[in-house]
Amino acid sequence: MHQSPTMSKTSGGNYFEDFVLGQKLRHATPRSLGEGERAIYTALTGTRFALQSSADFARSLGLPDAPLDDILVFHIVFGRTVPDISLNAVANLGYAACVFGVPVYPGDSLTAESEVIGLKETSSGKTGVVYVRSVGRNQRGETVLDYIRWVLVSKRDPAAPAPDTHVPELPKAVSPESLSVPAGLSLESYDWALAGGDLAWEDYVPGERIDHVDGTTLEDAEHQLATRLYQNTAKVHFNRQVAEAGAFGRRIVYGGHVISIARAASFNGLPNAFRVAAINAGGHVAPTFAGDTLYAWSQVLESHALPGRDDVGALRLRTIATKDRPCEAFPERGEDGRYDSAVVLDLDSTVLLPRRR
Repeated sequence: MHQSPTMSKTSGGNYFEDFVLGQKLRHATPRSLGEGERAIYTALTGTRFALQSSADFARSLGLPDAPLDDILVFHIVFGRTVPDISLNAVANLGYAACVFGVPVYPGDSLTAESEVIGLKETSSGKTGVVYVRSVGRNQRGETVLDYIRWVLVSKRDPAAPAPDTHVPELPKAVSPESLSVPAGLSLESYDWALAGGDLAWEDYVPGERIDHVDGTTLEDAEHQLATRLYQNTAKVHFNRQVAEAGAFGRRIVYGGHVISIARAASFNGLPNAFRVAAINAGGHVAPTFAGDTLYAWSQVLESHALPGRDDVGALRLRTIATKDRPCEAFPERGEDGRYDSAVVLDLDSTVLLPRRR
């Protein structure tokens, strides 16, 4: 077919009016992962969990190698979806029903597909919320991640008619029966000292709060390198001119990087939380910028024994990340229901820990 010389060969991404309920998107650029991604992710976040840091430690527990960090896997799958879903995003708003499947090991190659499951135009008529369910798979077709997110996307034409509103019903939490324990994992030889402490699943009580203490100051170069590592091309993270014309007047940090920093900080207090098994819900409460210093604290919401396992237990956690305010006072919501001005992330996740034998 003859193509006009003026026809564009580039893509500006989808705007809100381009999405249709039930639309399925097969995302470009498969991604093979290796030790390089592990090393860069460690350098950018400071993560210290032993299972993801040492092949010898992982093999002592029956695994073939050290799996890559669960949140790194989340970012890689997320990054596949950005050009089709959130290239023109104003903000990523939240997550739900996120289940981590089979572990990802060096040499695995990941792909992603998404389905539009909800649409809602905002009252301004200039943007809309798009709900998608995204699934990441490895080269064998096994699911490594299955999750829902919703994102605020600009309209190309504010006068374009709004689609019928459909907001999906989201589960409150992933059930313990749906959590995945890596195949072959046995914790009989778990080395508590190498892992960083002897705190087992039984040592955590629903309701208790843990101040993770350590702060991390974000730098432009670091958060942009992290986001490029995931091939996340959202304009608000990289393009100063686009960002200056937006609501915040400057580039914002990818919210997933905030999750990574909070997860890394949680090692201090939860050193044996060897796997993130689920993200039940979560929201980016406020934007984060270069120069902000992040802190985090967690509250134990629930404790679950896992069916058929006497060596592994699950903790459902609520993790709050703050900027420029240490967490010894556990800032969250005020009496009026509004978040403390320092809160940037409110994340509900489930992690796996060894049980005391």
